[in-house]
Amino acid sequence: MDDRQELSTLASRLGRWLDDKSPGDGRDLFTEDAEAHTPGGVAKGVDALIDQARRNHAVPTQHFITDPLVDVDGAKAAISANLLVVFANEGGPRLLGERYELEAARTPDGWRISRVQARPIWEVAEA
Repeated sequence: MDDRQELSTLASRLGRWLDDKSPGDGRDLFTEDAEAHTPGGVAKGVDALIDQARRNHAVPTQHFITDPLVDVDGAKAAISANLLVVFANEGGPRLLGERYELEAARTPDGWRISRVQARPIWEVAEA
């Protein structure tokens, strides 16, 4: 698999990991010093990032990550993708339209996400 395909798959795996309620320890997705900057807060370090993901995804979710644009520069990469997240709350669904700006690093174990930046574009609560 070439780098661009592997990085696109990595972005998809992030969404599935969140929807499956963060199984495992996330170290097959993230670098140890990974950061997340999302509407749910800022987390620095893989353990804090995993805790934040579990805390903010307690209800059923579905992440649709589309149109990834991948730029590889040696052992670093940037992935920009559209993101639609559905939170299935008891009072009704919450929909978020966002743009993911991910950074990744090539490690001895393959590509890993080093930074997650979610930029909100729109939101519909209790649709």
